[in-house]
Amino acid sequence: MCGIWALFGSDESMSVQCTCAMKIAHRGPDAFRFENVNGFTNCWFGFHRLAIVDQLYGMQPLRIKKFPYMWLCYNGEIYNHQTLRKQFEFDCQTKMDGEILLHLYDRFGIKKMASLLDGVFAFILLDTANRKVHVGRDTYGVRPLFKLLTDDGFLALCSEAKGLIDITHGMGTPASIVPFPPGHFEVFDLKPSGKVQSIQMEQFHCCRQQPSHAIYDTVEKLPIKFVSLGLDEELVKSNIRNLFENAVRKRLMAHRRIGCLLSGGLDSSLVAATLVKLAKEEKLPYPIQTFAIGSDDSPDIVAARKVATHIGSEHHEVTFTVEEGIEVVKDVIFHLESYDITTIRASVGMYLISKYIRQKTDSVVIFSGEGSDELTQGYIYFHKAPTPKAAAEDSIRLMEELYMFDVLRADRTTAAHGYLELRVPFLDHRFTAYYLSLPEEMRVPRDGVEKHLLRESFKGLDLIPDEILWRRKEAFSDGLTSVKKSWYTYLQEHLESMVNDDDMEEAYKRFPHNPPRTKEAYYYRQEFEKHYPDRAQWLSHYWMPRWIDAIDPSARTLSIYKPEKDQ
Repeated sequence: MCGIWALFGSDESMSVQCTCAMKIAHRGPDAFRFENVNGFTNCWFGFHRLAIVDQLYGMQPLRIKKFPYMWLCYNGEIYNHQTLRKQFEFDCQTKMDGEILLHLYDRFGIKKMASLLDGVFAFILLDTANRKVHVGRDTYGVRPLFKLLTDDGFLALCSEAKGLIDITHGMGTPASIVPFPPGHFEVFDLKPSGKVQSIQMEQFHCCRQQPSHAIYDTVEKLPIKFVSLGLDEELVKSNIRNLFENAVRKRLMAHRRIGCLLSGGLDSSLVAATLVKLAKEEKLPYPIQTFAIGSDDSPDIVAARKVATHIGSEHHEVTFTVEEGIEVVKDVIFHLESYDITTIRASVGMYLISKYIRQKTDSVVIFSGEGSDELTQGYIYFHKAPTPKAAAEDSIRLMEELYMFDVLRADRTTAAHGYLELRVPFLDHRFTAYYLSLPEEMRVPRDGVEKHLLRESFKGLDLIPDEILWRRKEAFSDGLTSVKKSWYTYLQEHLESMVNDDDMEEAYKRFPHNPPRTKEAYYYRQEFEKHYPDRAQWLSHYWMPRWIDAIDPSARTLSIYKPEKDQ
């Protein structure tokens, strides 16, 4: 987890502009560098570092003797960097995983470079010899990146939008600030003035494609066996297990202590259990810490405790009061840069537990279960999908929108406190591509249970308790409190008095894009606009269940929701 920032072609005072880079200082508390590009007085890089790999030589912008004309700023982890070094016999000067980008770019160009990266990343690569600026972001947008570009060619880039909103420029009209699209790279011509012109924007990978780096992976090509009625389901389950374990294993790459968020749901439990298993195999010199959060009567707390006992992790439970949760809502909205209802609700718990991890433990690399619900059709509204084809299409839509919702939440809430770096094995390129390649009928809920195929794949292994393996979907923001009274209900009751009826009547006029329909939504939008006025387009739509009459994103409000008996 780092913070990257760059300007190309600024006409304004750099002493003023550079203060904007400090607005993302929380992303990298270990070190900071602000550097001018040689020969380009109005081109600058800013970097906030959280040291995870190669603590000695890891400062950026990265420059090496072999390529003195290249400047690289990136935020991310490249899990196959050692494999690629050996495969192409690169002579690397540091142990930094990001150095591999320079060698790949030099040999293959920007498109193949990006497609060969197995990891999560946002990068800015400047090639002064060819006067090109290259920008790219990983497939699911796990690592954030925003772009500001004016009509006259001034380009600014930053990990979070808050580092761009006060950037000054000479244009009379406001500059657009947009999220850089996941799975894409963009190439700019760099003019002598330092300003740029976009010449290429292209997608290098999408969730349905087998990644180009798969041929160099440690897991060989997966066997496919057909029986009379289609694919051999037992072989499919074996492939799912192998790919998932491989996804967790490759993410053990770190020089800092590893921990795991554990809600007691299926996804985080599979991640935690596999992580503990592999940590023992790799002989890590410490026990894996797991972390759960909720109120005193939270079903998540109870379920996570059962899992932690089963897998033998060093478990931490964080309890919070409703008042403590409500108190941080404003801070959460500031860090999220979003006003989406369910994202904010779920972010409160993740924000508070990240704060605890930062202050009370020495775990820095944090595993989590994001991406599974989107990939494996885990939301309970999938029970109402009209056809397997419709369910499959919506799964892909959710995967493509992760950067606006769940991975945005996961990134911002952990980065807010510094010293934490998130890893999400369910979004491994090979794992997602394989799962999405399976027949549509195989991936839908079955026997009244969502994520049936995933659950069946780990059945009978005693990896996690059976009651957890078959525990029904409970949204993270819902499981924080008991079924008797949900977290969202507490929020709505508190915010009812914060917004009056007259405000609601004018909501469609004041906020024509995504107008709020409830007082809770109005309050979130109002707080968002205080920090990011006129930037509502960053969110194209609210997250909401499909194929069912829903006016609230919480699963507990849906007619098909059935709580566990012990909740």
